Amino acid sequence: MFNKNKIREPFGDRVLLTIIYLVLTVLMLAVLYPLLYILSSSLSSPNAVVSGRVWLFPVELSFKAYASIFQSTQLMQGYWNTIIYTVVGTAINILFTVLLAYPLSKSTFFGRKLIMIMMMVTLFFDGGLIPTYLLVKNLHMLDTRWALWLPGALSVFQVIVARTFFQTSIPEELAEAARIDGCRDTRYLLSIVLPLSKPILAVMTLMYAVGHWNAYFDALIYLRSEGLFPLQYVLRNLLILNAADPEMLANTTQKLRDQGFEQALKYALIVVACVPVLIMYPFVQRHFVKGVMIGSLKG
Repeated sequence: MFNKNKIREPFGDRVLLTIIYLVLTVLMLAVLYPLLYILSSSLSSPNAVVSGRVWLFPVELSFKAYASIFQSTQLMQGYWNTIIYTVVGTAINILFTVLLAYPLSKSTFFGRKLIMIMMMVTLFFDGGLIPTYLLVKNLHMLDTRWALWLPGALSVFQVIVARTFFQTSIPEELAEAARIDGCRDTRYLLSIVLPLSKPILAVMTLMYAVGHWNAYFDALIYLRSEGLFPLQYVLRNLLILNAADPEMLANTTQKLRDQGFEQALKYALIVVACVPVLIMYPFVQRHFVKGVMIGSLKG
């Protein structure tokens, strides 16, 4: 039922809200359309893709590109490698970030200002590609999985955000009460601090995981064995260098290749590479915004 006593918003506010909604709608369409186009192209016949008949929805529905992808040993190996790199790498990142950020959040921690200054310097200067490569080589990590984990085991930005969260969201009274009850620092961190830090942990997990999932440059520099290549490195070879895996084209006739099957294959590869990240995001989304806002209130 219409409420006659409802206060109407001023005309200026309604105009402003309308403009904001229009701008947000345009931005949403600008982001959403390329994704829909890639998905539709991957599900369309090669001839429809090459002829430009795909605009929004699939034309002449076809799953041949996906069938060819899952027949590729090279791509499946890259997929498995990327899952390993992402899971283990993210675990290492979270471990080191928490172990550094939590002590820095304590005002009683001796030398924390000096440590923070030294960390901030690394945001503006680094050792460079060649010294880093020589370091990895001297540590005998070339062509091993550790070369993709240890050099980037810590993000200073994430440490600063996590430290700020611990300072602003975990009351010091909790630590004092825990000490009175005989709780040690390790038990306090594991049983009290981490359960209360789910928002910031979700943010860090998502950011670290996406970084590992999309990484290919370190693999390009440090890896030589095909059995260690991550998915994004394999996709780079397929999409940029046009080095298609023969197994994906084994059951494809020359006529179908001429009709643009490899083009449809590239779109399908992009979809396959994006699906895990899109699946993971809804599980951490409810913590994501809260964690970002809380972790950025104070420096």
